[in-house]
Amino acid sequence: MSYLVRPVIAFILRGNTYTDPIDGKSFRKFLPYGYERVRENVLAPGTLSLERHRLFWLYLTNETEFFSTSLRVLHFAPEQAFLKRFKELKNIQYTTTDLNSPIADVKADICDLPFKNDSYDFIICNHVLEHIPDDTKAMQELYRVLAPGGTAILQVPYDRKRDLTFTDDTITDQKERAAIFGQYDHVRVYGMDYFDKLKSIGFQVTAVDYTAQLSEDEINKFRLPKGELIPLCKK
Repeated sequence: MSYLVRPVIAFILRGNTYTDPIDGKSFRKFLPYGYERVRENVLAPGTLSLERHRLFWLYLTNETEFFSTSLRVLHFAPEQAFLKRFKELKNIQYTTTDLNSPIADVKADICDLPFKNDSYDFIICNHVLEHIPDDTKAMQELYRVLAPGGTAILQVPYDRKRDLTFTDDTITDQKERAAIFGQYDHVRVYGMDYFDKLKSIGFQVTAVDYTAQLSEDEINKFRLPKGELIPLCKK
């Protein structure tokens, strides 16, 4: 349905106030989005990207060689905003994977991946780990299939005011889980110890505040999550 109505909404909202860097199109406003807490003016009508998607795209474009270097890329739970664009890139060998998504190339459990050791130069796994009960095993599998010298960007929703990650399996009501965890199918709220956990797996981790390199006008124009840290992981 989103694909069918997207062109109509994008046409209605066309303007010059906000720009989606993924497709370069501008609009007078973006759409609202959210579960328990609706965020206004965050969903770009053209690509259906959210704040985190646009931040990720800008970082990939400006700070990496993703679009120019030959890479073996593994993408978990591929987002609509990226899927077609990444598939069209000639410089990458692109594989998508997910346990349930019908658009993924390989149906696989992130805790038991069917790929050989050191198979991929670049791994994209954004807003997946908060859904995985055994995230330690998932992180170990990500580390295993990443090639030495490779890069993994492993975004998750996290609470920057929380030092320690919180989980409680006794909370089973979906509404209560949505209120506490941000979404009914999230199994934890990550704290700032998330970056340390990635390090404990073996990754070299840099918490990149890319918005610190941008002006306030750029942050507002692209509707970016100011101060959100990108977990840049190396092997």
